[in-house]
Amino acid sequence: MEQYEGAVMQLKRQVEDERMTCDETVNLLNNALNRFVNMAAVQKDSSVLSRVKSVLYQSGVLHHCITLLTLDPPSLRGNWSAAATLASLTSSCCVGVEPSGLSETFHRLFLPSVMDSLLLLASQLARRTQPVSLFKKVMDSVSRILRTHAQLTMHILSSAHYEFIQGSDATTALLCVQMWIDTCIASSDYLSKLCDDSILLLLNEAVGQLTVTSDTAVGGASVRLILQMSNQLPLQTSRLLLQFKGLDSLLDKDWRGRGFDQEVHQLITLIQSCANTSSVECVRAACVIQAAWRAYLTRRRLKTLNSVVSMLQRRFRARKEQQQQQRAAQQWEEELNFQVCIQRQQARTKFHQKQRQLLQLLPPDQVQSYLQECERRAAVLIQSAWRGFLIRRHLDFQRRTLRHMQTQQHAARTLQKAVRHFLQKRCAADVLVSRCCWIGQKGLTDSQRAVWKTQSMGVSREQCEHLHVDVQRRLQVLKQQMMQRMREHQKIESLLAHTHNQLDLLKESLPLSDVKMTDFERFLSPCGTMATQARDAHNARLQDHKLPWWRTLDGMTAGL
Repeated sequence: MEQYEGAVMQLKRQVEDERMTCDETVNLLNNALNRFVNMAAVQKDSSVLSRVKSVLYQSGVLHHCITLLTLDPPSLRGNWSAAATLASLTSSCCVGVEPSGLSETFHRLFLPSVMDSLLLLASQLARRTQPVSLFKKVMDSVSRILRTHAQLTMHILSSAHYEFIQGSDATTALLCVQMWIDTCIASSDYLSKLCDDSILLLLNEAVGQLTVTSDTAVGGASVRLILQMSNQLPLQTSRLLLQFKGLDSLLDKDWRGRGFDQEVHQLITLIQSCANTSSVECVRAACVIQAAWRAYLTRRRLKTLNSVVSMLQRRFRARKEQQQQQRAAQQWEEELNFQVCIQRQQARTKFHQKQRQLLQLLPPDQVQSYLQECERRAAVLIQSAWRGFLIRRHLDFQRRTLRHMQTQQHAARTLQKAVRHFLQKRCAADVLVSRCCWIGQKGLTDSQRAVWKTQSMGVSREQCEHLHVDVQRRLQVLKQQMMQRMREHQKIESLLAHTHNQLDLLKESLPLSDVKMTDFERFLSPCGTMATQARDAHNARLQDHKLPWWRTLDGMTAGL
């Protein structure tokens, strides 16, 4: 064992040499770790391999491996095969380590950092056109650690790198689901070590793939994963599957005839049997219809939004974390109140003890006068505090009243200004439309009239009639042009009003997760704009009735 320790320390000094490049360090670690593991594996004593791994961890060599795996892609210079080999060797060295006194640090800090580095490397391989075998090698490394340390399941499913890998393409998604299947098969007690939250997240992973993807291989792997979980943990899986409403109908409609009908039928039978045996899950017909409609809307949105499932998972985790923080804050507040009560009680006790000691020191004829003086001072202090509280409350009420009055006056002035501007604009438009083409033209002077009279003396009657017809024709064309412009202006105003009404409907509409069929039809109805106008007019009428008489008088004066 001493020769292993000396070799490990020499390897550590070589790795810490700053003159070596990243590629040289990775190759050195691959060769050294492979040699250590192979030599320790052929020993007769089976505990040698575990002790060698413990020495690698305690010396810090495995920490250097994690650091190299988390480097930027330019630092690796495209040597992805060596990085995948290093990831496989690192995961193999993490299995079977005996950290002794550093057990808590190993499980809570080191292993999560190893998982983060492996998932980061897998996400970098998924971003680039690298062979699938390298990505599978990294995911096998993740599965190797999960078989021994099942508590890392929650950490993996909540990782941002895993979410990116899951949504990149169908091949990586298939390898991710296959990793969970291999882990469950290789370790029969893997699922029994998980808590209900981890099992629910794993089921959510499989059901999310069935909802998002349309790939046959990914769907079949997801169905097999759920069946594998139900075989190992029938009670917990059956109870948690009931939380996914409409899953059996989704399987029946979208995944029949894909080449694995027997497994789909088995899963549908399992879900329906769980629903029938549980009295809690006998829901009403309305709930079933609502679940089917929500499932239809979700599938239709997810056809164009691949990141919806990831967003829902993030919101679920954020809400769960917020609830935990609220419970912790409430517990802390209760403890603080308890401590304050204890301190108050101690202070009261000390005060009474001090007062008794003072009374014992005073002469008997001065005790009564001393107590009266204490009562008077206490009364003065209470009265001053109460008067200060009343004055502050009165000032705060006056300040809020003044601010409210200023807000109302500003709102009234704004509305009156807008109404006056609107009325002026409408009057100007009416005047522009009704004005004739000859209004605004200046009259003829005497000299111009004499010139026109001289020129018209030689014009015949036929020429005058022809000129009159030509003038009428031009006036008719001009009138038609003006009417066309007026219609175009009215059309633009109508479109703008329609657009504003639609925007108002969008602002007041519910989010897509809470919308119902009635709201959906009302929004798309052509009478939605008229309903909005009627609602706005009704609200304005109610607001006018609520205003005082002098506000109503200001509005009537502004309208006049």
